[in-house]
Parts: sequence; structure tokens; C-alpha cells
Amino acid sequence: EVQLQASGGGLVQAGESLTLSCKASELSFEEYIIGWFRQAPGKEREGVSCVSIADGSPFYAISAKGRFAISRDNAQNTLSLQMNSLKSEDTAVYYCASLPFGPFVGQGTQVTVSS
Repeated sequence: EVQLQASGGGLVQAGESLTLSCKASELSFEEYIIGWFRQAPGKEREGVSCVSIADGSPFYAISAKGRFAISRDNAQNTLSLQMNSLKSEDTAVYYCASLPFGPFVGQGTQVTVSS
């Protein structure tokens, strides 16, 4: 059974950092583009970042560029998202999922940034 297990969320102050991790089971990062999405209360879901299968190039939403860094470990089947200089508007539930959003979606991890 394919599973995506996201972890690493929490409550931090504005300006601090968090690292999210997504562990994939029965799914290869070399077959599926896996990325990070987020959804804040009352807002639409937003794609945050993903990594190209072909060459590992990262892609970022404008809101994440320059502050977030995505990395992929194919051997460990783990996708990480280092989030720096967090802002209150980064508060959301973060999901790792296959693009465009599914069929494989992790359970989500809450990130709360207090100002």
C-alpha cells in the first residue's frame, strides 16, 4: 500500500525555522513527482514546492522562493522541506502529495507561525 507520511510541523515564532519530512512507502520518487502543498483556513490549497524527476531541479511557489528549500533522498524515499524565516502567513496544514494533488496524499502536518 502506498503511503506518504508527513511530519515535522509545529508551533514556532515568526522568523524561526522548521523542517518538514515526507517518508514514502511503496512509491518511488523516480516514478512520481512528489511535492509539498499547503492549505490555510478559508483559503485554497497552494502548491509550495516540488522536485523534478528528471534532474532533481527544485520548483517553488513565489511565496516560498528564497525562504524554503526542498530536498529529496531517493535512497531513503524521503522528501524534506526546510522552511526558514517563517511568517504568520505560512500558517497552514502542509501535505506531501503526488502531483498535481493525488492520487497519493499524505495526512498533513500543521504548521503554526505566531507573530
